[in-house]
Amino acid sequence: MAAMLAALAGAAVAQLLPPVGGAVGQATQGLDRLGGTVGTALSDTVDRTGEMVDRLARQRIVRLDALVRQHSDALDIDARGDPAVRGELILIDATAQALQTAVTAGFTLAEQDVIEGLGIRTARLRTPFGLSLARAERRLRQLLPDTEVQSNPVYQPSGGTPSRDGGVSPAASSGPGASIGMIDGGVAAHPALPAGIVQRGFAAGAPAPGDHATAIASILVGRGAVRGVSPQSRLLAADIFGRDPKGGSALAIARALGWFATSGVAVVNISLAGPDNPLLARAIAAADQRGMLIVAAVGNDGAAAPPAYPASYPQVIAVTGVDARGRPLIEAGKARHLDFAAPGAGFRAATAAGGTRMVRGTSYAAPFVTGRLARLAAAEGRPARPRAIALLAAEARGKGRLTGRGIVCGSCATY
Repeated sequence: MAAMLAALAGAAVAQLLPPVGGAVGQATQGLDRLGGTVGTALSDTVDRTGEMVDRLARQRIVRLDALVRQHSDALDIDARGDPAVRGELILIDATAQALQTAVTAGFTLAEQDVIEGLGIRTARLRTPFGLSLARAERRLRQLLPDTEVQSNPVYQPSGGTPSRDGGVSPAASSGPGASIGMIDGGVAAHPALPAGIVQRGFAAGAPAPGDHATAIASILVGRGAVRGVSPQSRLLAADIFGRDPKGGSALAIARALGWFATSGVAVVNISLAGPDNPLLARAIAAADQRGMLIVAAVGNDGAAAPPAYPASYPQVIAVTGVDARGRPLIEAGKARHLDFAAPGAGFRAATAAGGTRMVRGTSYAAPFVTGRLARLAAAEGRPARPRAIALLAAEARGKGRLTGRGIVCGSCATY
């Protein structure tokens, strides 16, 4: 197992990292020709930026490797090289004949289900004993070439480390807001949070309060020491992590979206990032067809990391983070498209222990956009996604390649 992970990590680094050194080298030569202190300073800055991009990409590999090692009884590496639930494969809309073929080949049918609210049929299969997840996935795809076969990958929060910047909590925002769904961990009771948050668990031991989800909730609907962007919105929190090492799976996210679909949620915040996945793609598309606006963070693995999902799906509003000066966070990941930026560093958010802390990361930028969309949805009667994006773009500032249509809610946070 260790040898396999080491090989995967090495291959992944080679695939993930673009030729930053060459590009940086060419830029450095040009800068050096400027001569003097200015050329040297700019050259050093470019070098440091390239090194940081490389380091972030490598740290991603190490982090995912450590995650699987730590929970080797629950997680494995799938055929794409991503961490996923060990010994479990999922078929989408499989026929009875396909299921029988899988069972005959040694796979065990663990569950058949229709995801409530989305109408997606799934079948969970256990892999044959002694067969790695990646090998089992490849074998089942060969057996069922006309059936959607996938692993059940896990997704990670897009929050970074606590910020060391100075600042205070987001500025107050009042008025009505449409209902918000949050896919994350559990939300703790907190003086800054309303008592009416509805929580539902989609993993073992859920809902289990955690700092990440509590912080996101406070930016969305906080009413005290941390004042949220849409404090009048009703918040539904889907805990897909609980206390389960297999928490954060694609199937759990899909089921959470189904719950929101049956609960009339208008806007969904997903401050999580991970790989592309057929079930997740289907669930996102189905939720979008039902009129939900879906917002996701681009992650914190840097520009050399693979595109983050669900932010990269075309139905999702992708959000990156900026600091107090409006500069993109160096650790911000990327998506196949970028819609908006929002404050991602230097302000306070709630903690599960009842206090507040400084936060940093694209996780904390996404709820600013979600909150503003909830306010717009309340005023506009739940506009369609193109209309909602246009309304939000009209108030955004600083449009650019690294900020999308601009920075949203820049004045919502006081630094």
